[in-house]
Amino acid sequence: MQTKTILAALLAATLMTPAAFAQTIGPNGEEATPSTEVTLSDADIAALQGKGYTAALLWHASADFTNAVSAGASDEFARAGVEVTITTDAGYDAARQRSDIETALAAGPDVILSLPLDPVTSAEAFRQAVEDGVKIVFLSNVPAGYVHGTDYVAIVTDDLFQMGKQAADVLAEAIGGEGQVGWIFHDATYYVTNQRDNAFKTTIENDYPGIEIVAEQGITDPARAEEVANAMLLQNPDLDGIYVTWAEPADGVLAALRSAGNTETKIVTLDLSEPVALDMVRGGNVAGIVADEAYELGRAMAAAGLKALLGQDVPAFVVAPALTVTADNVAEGWQQSLHRDAPASVLAQ
Repeated sequence: MQTKTILAALLAATLMTPAAFAQTIGPNGEEATPSTEVTLSDADIAALQGKGYTAALLWHASADFTNAVSAGASDEFARAGVEVTITTDAGYDAARQRSDIETALAAGPDVILSLPLDPVTSAEAFRQAVEDGVKIVFLSNVPAGYVHGTDYVAIVTDDLFQMGKQAADVLAEAIGGEGQVGWIFHDATYYVTNQRDNAFKTTIENDYPGIEIVAEQGITDPARAEEVANAMLLQNPDLDGIYVTWAEPADGVLAALRSAGNTETKIVTLDLSEPVALDMVRGGNVAGIVADEAYELGRAMAAAGLKALLGQDVPAFVVAPALTVTADNVAEGWQQSLHRDAPASVLAQ
């Protein structure tokens, strides 16, 4: 019954109308706590050192994003003298993730950081870790039926509403606060992208009366983005701007605009990407990219796990800040988000 209740709450939150979103909420309706409030004091660090604690980072995939999250977590663990003994990449394969968990548990970690790939199958996959008393901190998702404070320490994710809002703000500025825009959203039940997408729409509708969303299209497969954009532009050839749910499909939308010889329609999207950023710094269609602070996500996840080892209370749902990256601040933005230099091709422009 509890699992059904939680799944129903997740579905209800996901299917809320755009106007219902005014701030980021957790997958079960949790209120958000800023990541800056999840910190370790000098006394906490001293209490953790020399205890022989270890941690495992069990990721869903390998990418710049997860590398930055790992870096933030590893640096925070290192401050406390906690060794990261295993880091894995499940390649978006739930069965492989379960195997990774079993491998990690054989090493006896005290803390596990992970993004559960599927709420239902992950509930069983992480059960042994829960029973072993491992302090588990989840990134952006939670297994079905898991209870905060009993089965896991916290969920840490982006400030999803702010990501969508900032995307709306940068697109509105790029088109002078007036015009017609398209909205390409993630057509799947996933609270992370759903909140980001709906926050964009809410902000346009509430804050920019001179801008009208005249075309809406959902997308599940990023590979179809060019096709979707071509259809949207065929019906609305004079769009002033297009919001795209994340950077990979945004690259397909860019391809459609280039094929049409369209240099006027502005694009805004989420998450850093070299091809999209390259168009932006060259003065192309991309007006801006809104990113999360991935390094800060990792730091906060590690801090949450370490606080749990000390027996301290940790908020159920923690969010890291969003930032807007434009051609003017791309070098600083890349560092702030990913804690590494932007690609050479981007910096060379």
